[in-house]
Amino acid sequence: MESPEYCEINSNMTLDYINRLLREEDTDEKASIYQRHDALQATEKPFYDILGQAYPSSPKETMISTDSQIDCLQDSRSSYTKGACSGRFVNDILRPQGTHLVANDWTSEREHLSLQFQRGLEEANKLVPSIEKLMVDLDSNGLSDSNQMIGAAVGQKSKHVCKIRSHPHVDLELLEARNSKHLAISASETTRDEMFDSVLLCDWQLHCDAAHLREMKAKEESNSQQNVQSKRYGQGKVNSRGKKKEEGIDLRALLIQCAQAIAVNNFLFAGELMKKIRHHASPYGDGSQRLALYLVNALEARLAGTGSKMYQKLMEKRTRATDMLKAYRLFIAVCPFARVAYYFSNQTIVDVLNGRPKVHIIDFGITLGFQWPSLIQRFAKREGGPPKLRITGIDVPQTGFRPRAMIESTGKLLAEYAEMFNVPFQYQGITSQWEDICIDSLNIDNDEVLIINCMYRTKYLGDETEDIDCPRDRVLRIMKRINPEVLILGVVNGLYSSPFFLPRFREVLFHYSSLFDMLNTTVLQSHEERVRIERDLLGAGALNAVACEGAERIERPETYKQWQVRSLKAGFKQLPINQAILKRSIDEKNKHYHNDFVIDEDSGWMIQGWKGRVMHAVSSWKPKESYTNQKAPSKYFCTSQLHL
Repeated sequence: MESPEYCEINSNMTLDYINRLLREEDTDEKASIYQRHDALQATEKPFYDILGQAYPSSPKETMISTDSQIDCLQDSRSSYTKGACSGRFVNDILRPQGTHLVANDWTSEREHLSLQFQRGLEEANKLVPSIEKLMVDLDSNGLSDSNQMIGAAVGQKSKHVCKIRSHPHVDLELLEARNSKHLAISASETTRDEMFDSVLLCDWQLHCDAAHLREMKAKEESNSQQNVQSKRYGQGKVNSRGKKKEEGIDLRALLIQCAQAIAVNNFLFAGELMKKIRHHASPYGDGSQRLALYLVNALEARLAGTGSKMYQKLMEKRTRATDMLKAYRLFIAVCPFARVAYYFSNQTIVDVLNGRPKVHIIDFGITLGFQWPSLIQRFAKREGGPPKLRITGIDVPQTGFRPRAMIESTGKLLAEYAEMFNVPFQYQGITSQWEDICIDSLNIDNDEVLIINCMYRTKYLGDETEDIDCPRDRVLRIMKRINPEVLILGVVNGLYSSPFFLPRFREVLFHYSSLFDMLNTTVLQSHEERVRIERDLLGAGALNAVACEGAERIERPETYKQWQVRSLKAGFKQLPINQAILKRSIDEKNKHYHNDFVIDEDSGWMIQGWKGRVMHAVSSWKPKESYTNQKAPSKYFCTSQLHL
């Protein structure tokens, strides 16, 4: 017995055959005219002449060439209307008897498929950028989505590669790097000018800036109080109660509740709290409103799992040295932290040098080197002439195609200042992870005073959550092996390096609340550089501490007492605080800075803080015993260098 599938197939074939027979009935008369081959040849030949093709010698060849000829005739169909040759008639007379209807069906289907393909191609072109557009995006650093580039390469592979090779500024290596997670923009050159001089050399300019900012801030507070009073008197009790309700919102409590909800995976409640926090947060409000904005952004990024990507984008965004200088100018005008730490370091170097002719400063985390122009200026005024100064700047490589751009620019800037003050100067730049430094690459001379300077960058080193023998301890051991006459260590005092999210978030909140409150108390709300500092520096740090985990979380500050234990363990002994330095720092703070800043001494550290909370600490150390320079172990590899 036949299967149902076979019956169904047989039925379909029968119906299709009947359908064809019915459709062919109206063409039987026309087909009978062309039974004889000579008559068919006489009819077809004029059309071959029109097309400029040779007439085939047999009906078989006519069958083979029909498809291509139909396409040509269809494209030029309107040209033959005056000759009484319609499209259907042309198809009929070009096909042998019994095949012309099949040709019509096949042509119709092919036209339909061709139309679909054309439409699909048009839609694809809207999504895939052209090669010319892609090249423009590469030049303008506007290529944001790697999928776009992959699509272009797949669609036009040979043309794409050819264009890349012929382009004078783009090669395949560069193109591949643009698809990586670390997209970088070339840094601009840093050159000394009047603005650099006024910020890095002139104390009187700093004092003028500080006085001007205090005056403007007092005026802003006075105007704000007057506006509040006028609103209260003019709007009556109802709005006054509304204002009190607005002021009664505790953003810190809401942030902690939101963090608790995220910690227990109560995402619905966390989302509701985020909406409430955002309603009261603002980048141009008071300190608590600004901090709330950056912390709720960090909480939302943690909830969405996008913290590391957001932080990478912030870090890959290159900031010009002039913009950094403007932010630094504002920061040292309203806050003594950096200025006092640099004074402590420079004065310690001068005291240790004690008139000797050669000094070699190894600066771990030199960044833009803003600390050193004032020391070069001071060396120029030294009795008996300036010493021969060598600075070795060490920093991690930058992401992108110029990993040494910043450290090279720093060396050129310092060389210009040394030339300006006629101080013999040599600079060496090393880009490496600190724990991988090769001591031989430092080119230490026995007749020079060797000093290590490390200011506020140790918080980025890995701790025991990454490795039992963590980079922090390894770096301190390397510093011990270098055997300096003095190690000057400055640290950010913080407790938000816990591997547990909730206690870490609380410490982040308390730490950054002090920083935002400090800026809110001393700087105008509308100040452009204040917004830059809060967004690009403080906000980015809070984002990393809250939204990132594992090796991607690089903000890991410890207390100065924890660093004290590490330094003692590595083989250093702590030097006492120079009381003259401490007294001078306190006097300068009292003259030029807000009364809520604190400078004091604790356990051999000079500590600085705001309203009783310790924020920064600095101290000096030396190896416990004489330690001759030795070659570094083989696990430490030598890194690339720059000599000036």
